[in-house]
Amino acid sequence: MGGVQVDAGSEQEVLDLYRGALRGEGGPLAIESANLDHLHWYPTGSHDRSATSAATGSATGSAAGPVEGGLRWLTLMDGAPFVITAKQLTGVTYPRLTGAGLLEPQLRVAAEEGASVGFLGGMPDMHVRLREELGRRLPDLRIAGTWAPERADITSPEGAARWAETVREAGTDVVVVGLGKPRQEDWIRDHGVASGARALLAYGAAADFIAGTVQRAPQFYQDNHLEWAYRLSREPKRLARRYLLQGPPSLARLVTHSQPRRRY
Repeated sequence: MGGVQVDAGSEQEVLDLYRGALRGEGGPLAIESANLDHLHWYPTGSHDRSATSAATGSATGSAAGPVEGGLRWLTLMDGAPFVITAKQLTGVTYPRLTGAGLLEPQLRVAAEEGASVGFLGGMPDMHVRLREELGRRLPDLRIAGTWAPERADITSPEGAARWAETVREAGTDVVVVGLGKPRQEDWIRDHGVASGARALLAYGAAADFIAGTVQRAPQFYQDNHLEWAYRLSREPKRLARRYLLQGPPSLARLVTHSQPRRRY
């Protein structure tokens, strides 16, 4: 879609694949979100999906999507324009799967499986509140660590590699990477295997939503494809460029360069 291959599936299918990864089924699973911001940074995808074909065109495939560098990738339709365009192309209504919506169910699965979870990205004060909130909601969840790298550190090859070693040394099974696009996808692509995690989730501000340091758009905005407008109204200085300058060209590319991939 717009040059990016996405995986269509239900939330339950994604959770089943994720649970399987925590049990050691297949290689480590990397999950990223496709929206207009993703299309801006990765007009042809954030990783090479040509090396291995997906088992199916949906997230239900046992291979969980193409493999690159030892990672299995899922690219989920996060943005409303992707869901709308997919329906226009195929006649099928696919669910919008967001990191914000998936994170808590995935943390619950991790607690059930006895898997440890680490959070890479965000501010130290957010991490304090996140631990408190998760202690209340999911008291059985094992937290391997919460890490707040400086941007300059995470974007240098040496610094990024050191953080992967930190995640590995903590015995982290699931790492929630909240570094923002494109840093989080780049880090997972380049250092995901070295981190030793079984699942790597490129989920932006999803942990901030759980911690309560950032407020997610009310349900009305989510249901009417206006979450971007709510976020823009809350953080105009930070998000104006993303939504008003970078977004329209990405939307045009999505509409004009999308087609379903049929498998026979």
